[in-house]
Amino acid sequence: MTQYRPTTSNLPSELPGLRLEEFAEWVADAHPELGRVTGARRLVGGHSNLSYIVETDNGRYVLRRPPLGHVMETAHDMRREFRVQAALGGTPVPVPQTRFYAAADTRNTGVDTEFYVMDFVEGTPFGDASVNADLSPATAHELSLETGRVLAHLHEVGPAEVGLADFGKPGGFLVRQANRWNKQLVASESREVPDTRRLGELLAASAPEDSGSAILHGDYKLNNTLVDLTGAMPRIAALLDWEMSTLGDPLTDLAVLGIYWRMSEIHPTTAEAFASPVDFSAGYASFGEVSAAYFAARSIPEPPHMPWYHALAAFKIAVITESLHYRFVTGQTVGDDFARMGEMTEPIAAEGLRAFSALDSDALDSGASSQPYPNSSFGA
Repeated sequence: MTQYRPTTSNLPSELPGLRLEEFAEWVADAHPELGRVTGARRLVGGHSNLSYIVETDNGRYVLRRPPLGHVMETAHDMRREFRVQAALGGTPVPVPQTRFYAAADTRNTGVDTEFYVMDFVEGTPFGDASVNADLSPATAHELSLETGRVLAHLHEVGPAEVGLADFGKPGGFLVRQANRWNKQLVASESREVPDTRRLGELLAASAPEDSGSAILHGDYKLNNTLVDLTGAMPRIAALLDWEMSTLGDPLTDLAVLGIYWRMSEIHPTTAEAFASPVDFSAGYASFGEVSAAYFAARSIPEPPHMPWYHALAAFKIAVITESLHYRFVTGQTVGDDFARMGEMTEPIAAEGLRAFSALDSDALDSGASSQPYPNSSFGA
């Protein structure tokens, strides 16, 4: 096989987290099938793992590596992220084709930590509402329902069928989640966040039985997709950012989507600080419609205690924003879009407390919600 040697004179000597000349030389020796590396740039917009588009004379690829600074325990596991995407190749779940994983102790990669490389997928990133300028209301509405259906497709994949039977622990997932995010809050706190702490206490004391077990994305939202808009109807071409994937209760994924879907309604701060593409005035469906599309695709009913799941999702996202705030105040970030993350923590936690208040004292045992989730469109 021909051994490609990079021409490095035109390569930037270093990107944040990637020494490109050294990486190009390593690729030439270890993975010549990728071709000669001719350039790279960091993809902006994410708040966690770092992604780079790598240009080669054979095409474009994406390199993923952990963040540079403070990370939460158990997060940013590149091997797990690589493994789940590789396993889902060939299923109805749209994922990029994976190429290779490199462990942290691999020498002379120019990355100095674990990373993996996957194919670049053509598609429109839905990072914020500016993408809606060329979107018709009908397209926005159909994309909303597609978002629910793609999540249902993921949850219908049998873990054992794709080699992921050991990707998580069976049973007790909701209890572990409540405990895990309480632990992460303690590890990431740099200030008082009373609503967040109160919500964590309530969830830890009331976790219901799991509704089932499935492959979870862990951070499912429209921002983590690439969308093909070239056809008659929109199609999610790739679901990205699998760093929080595991096996667990599938309704936790749906609830996380619900919090992200409604960021513009939760609080003025979340509307301003979170770059959401979801704009209901542009034709996006309510989350009630998205949720209905999800349950219809799975042919299962919506449980009456869904507000508990929304409370857990709010707590999880609040803890994540608090971790990002910690990284910002300690100077361990790349990019300027971390500055307002800390402002979101308590408003999101307050949304979780509102969700929790929709449950009476025995709602989790009886499976009945005492009232509609207040001030929301979750049930609309």
